[in-house]
Amino acid sequence: MPILLQTTLLLVLSNVFMTFAWYAHLKNLGSRPWFVAALVSWGIALFEYLLQVPANRLGFRTLSLAQLKIIQEVITLGVFVPFAVGYMRQPVTLNFLWAALCLMGAVYFMFR
Repeated sequence: MPILLQTTLLLVLSNVFMTFAWYAHLKNLGSRPWFVAALVSWGIALFEYLLQVPANRLGFRTLSLAQLKIIQEVITLGVFVPFAVGYMRQPVTLNFLWAALCLMGAVYFMFR
């Protein structure tokens, strides 16, 4: 499997954990003290890091640091939008489209 594909798949999985660690407590632990939410989030984030660190080490073999960062940002939006709409029940707005278009410009300039 090509390094770019391995890196991307690991970063997608990492982002799923990251998104839940950062935002799911707003829905699931809203009535609990903030430190409980922080501890739960740290537990989830451990799995994020177990995927993200190898992904970045692998990707850095063939990609620049800036390219890795842009890939990460594109994946973050790609994971966040379904999470926000499906899990957190946030409305779909054109802002998601505009953000995606801006990221596509970033991808173009970073990889040209």
